[in-house]
Amino acid sequence: MHLGALFIANHVLTSGSVRDTARRFQLSPSTVSTAIRNLETELAMKLTERASGELVTLLASDRVLEGLEPIAVAIAQLGQLTGHDSVAADAYQAWASRIPVKIVTIERFLEVADQGSINRAARRLRLGQPQLSLQLANLEKFLGARLFERQAQGSVLTEEGRRAYQIFMTISQAWNELKASADERYRRTARSLRIGSIIPTGSESWVARCLGSLVSEWNARRSNNTISLVSMTADDLREALKSGRIDVAILDSVFGLESFRHRELLRTDMVVIAPPQSTEMTVADLVAAHAICMPSPRTGLGHAAMAFSDERAPNRRFRNQDITAADSLPVIVDLVANHGYVSFLGRVSAMPIADKVRIVDLDEHLPMAYHVAFNHRKAAADASAVIIEAATRITSQSLSQAMRQADEGARESAA
Repeated sequence: MHLGALFIANHVLTSGSVRDTARRFQLSPSTVSTAIRNLETELAMKLTERASGELVTLLASDRVLEGLEPIAVAIAQLGQLTGHDSVAADAYQAWASRIPVKIVTIERFLEVADQGSINRAARRLRLGQPQLSLQLANLEKFLGARLFERQAQGSVLTEEGRRAYQIFMTISQAWNELKASADERYRRTARSLRIGSIIPTGSESWVARCLGSLVSEWNARRSNNTISLVSMTADDLREALKSGRIDVAILDSVFGLESFRHRELLRTDMVVIAPPQSTEMTVADLVAAHAICMPSPRTGLGHAAMAFSDERAPNRRFRNQDITAADSLPVIVDLVANHGYVSFLGRVSAMPIADKVRIVDLDEHLPMAYHVAFNHRKAAADASAVIIEAATRITSQSLSQAMRQADEGARESAA
């Protein structure tokens, strides 16, 4: 990371504008944007994002600005050392934004000063002496002053060297404090196992129960990897898995996961969920008489349900005008249970809400399969195995409960 790039990034975070910074410093917008991206990479932290074409600084940027303040002050002192403090403000900013000195060069200068010898510093830094000497010579050329007096017993700082030492020590300490925070964030992220799932229908759903079992069993093992959970659509889950934002994904379609390890989690069939007070007995009558709300076509379930409903209701009164796609399963369940809508779910997802809705079988079997996909981490594979075991156990329990309820209903009818 160059000092010039830090100076640029500091101004962007202060002003909130790439273009304003580019104009003030007489740089291209791409150069300014690169400085911000490099800082975000170094600190492993997102500092800005685009919203409606405008740059927006995130909350994390405030803490980074505090950390950059000592560096900005030190750069101003560097300007005094090199005689750039007497020029106009625009000229100073143009100079400061182009300082080519790297943080690593500063660290090496400080090591030579502390060791009092280029030879000893080169050995500690595991560098060749000619390479280190060349870097120091380039630093002296930039500052326009000799930094060391070469003596028989080693290298001693000159007066300008002592002034530069104080400035560079400030920069080094401030940068290391910023980096230390980034390293700790990276260690926390590396220890965290990120699990993403399709959105559960509710707290009683098989997905929620699988995740609850995973957390309970995982913590009982006292694993070194902590778990974080997030729910999103199947389409978003695929993208998050590809980008590395999550390690494990539970989703209702295996499409687009060819490059990942994946296993079938459970197999079920599609059913219609209808209002409790509805009287229609066939799927065609239900979709013809009621508005439809279903998972969006971005999900495997939503895509299949949309195609199925269109095929079964060619003469639908309102056609697609009252078909609503929603990525919130709890909202879908509420619309069905309380507002007269119908929808489609996998049977395994519908069974836990059988007391709130009617479950109607399709006139033909339409199979569905849920999958768990995971990346190369061993912890991800271990978590997937726990999820599969939990899903098998939970669906078996639900099936047994449903059979008992059916038997009780039959006995009551007979009586």
